[in-house]
Formats: sequence, C-alpha cells, structure tokens
Amino acid sequence: MTDRFFRALAKDAAARYPARDRYARHFAYGKLTGDPVFAHLLRAGVIPARARLLDLGCGQGLMAALLLAAGTEVRVTGIELMPREVERARAAAPGAEFVAGDLRSVEFPAADVVLILDVLQYLEPAAQSDVLRRVRAALAGGGLLLLRVANAAPTLRFRYTLAVDRLVNALRGHGWARLHSRPLAAWRAELESLGFSVEAMPMSAGTPFANVLLAARYDVT
Repeated sequence: MTDRFFRALAKDAAARYPARDRYARHFAYGKLTGDPVFAHLLRAGVIPARARLLDLGCGQGLMAALLLAAGTEVRVTGIELMPREVERARAAAPGAEFVAGDLRSVEFPAADVVLILDVLQYLEPAAQSDVLRRVRAALAGGGLLLLRVANAAPTLRFRYTLAVDRLVNALRGHGWARLHSRPLAAWRAELESLGFSVEAMPMSAGTPFANVLLAARYDVT
C-alpha cells in the first residue's frame, strides 16, 4: 500500500463525518495521516476480515471509519468516555456499535482483536491491570491485543509525550491529574503474566513521541 493510496483512504474516512462537523473531518484526516499507527495496522493486515474488533477508548471512531473506507468487513464495537465523540463515531460508522462509558466499568464483549491506543496512561495502575485482565477474558477464544503505550524511559521523547498527554487530558476537561505510564519492560511483564506472547515495535516514526505498539497474542491452544 503506497502512501498516496493510504492518504486517499484517509480522505475517504474523514469524509464519512458530517460536512457540518468540520472539526471532526479535519481531525480525522490529520490524525490518520500524521499518526503512523493507522497506516501500519492497515498495511500489516492484523485486523482480519469479519473479525470482531473491540476498540477501547475509540474516540471519534477513526479506526472504524478507516476500515470502512478500505472496504474491510469488520464488526466493530467501540467504547469511549466522551459522549460527543461517541456521537461522531456513530455518524461516521453507522454499522458499528459505539458505547458511551468508562473502561473501568463497562462490560467488554467477546472479541477477536482488541485495540487500545494511547489510553491506559489515563487510568490508575490498578485500573490498568483490571482492564488488561478483562481484555484477556474478552479474548477467551484466542486473539490479539494491539496496545500502544508510551515507554516511560528517562528520555526527552518520553517527557514530551507526557507533557502532551497531560495537556490533552486538561483540554478534555479532566484537569491536570497525574498520568500513569510504565517502562516498556513493565508493560511486557504484565501482559506475559496474563498469558500473552508479546512483540514490541516502535510506533512513533515521524513524530516526537515515545510510543511503542505491543502486539500481544493470547493463544488458548
């Protein structure tokens, strides 16, 4: 998949938001083309056709809109805390199911793939662990967790990532609450303790962030 073709898909995905919601359209195109994780997931083909995708902290449903633009038949369930973002997601991907609720309490349906992008740092450590345990239960038949986190290492990239995350949290009306990042080794250890096999890959190319994508497979055989 060429960059040009992916940009065309991103443009199609952005156009799925109502024309009156110019913010949603501009944000969708900018995020899809500026954040390397979306192109990577599509190119890698890690979300197979007809899979049940559970998108935790789905925002305005960018992944669902992109999969629709690509013609990939995936059954998407998204869970998002912000009701306004849920409304946007429903407008862009009417065939998907989007739930407004807190990840710490909403029930997770059975899934083949679970997607969590840049979300867990906003939860306290005990809640992070509980979400991961419940993800494993949702993947009881076996499947894949795609988890992007910031590697809490003593680097300028991580300090910048933390500052941006705190600003985003404040702009969303949640104040300047403490965030809870972990070193990459700690994320890997927790996932492996739950029975996942984990592959880590940098996922911040072209950006100043310290992001890492963990592909954690849960095999019940």
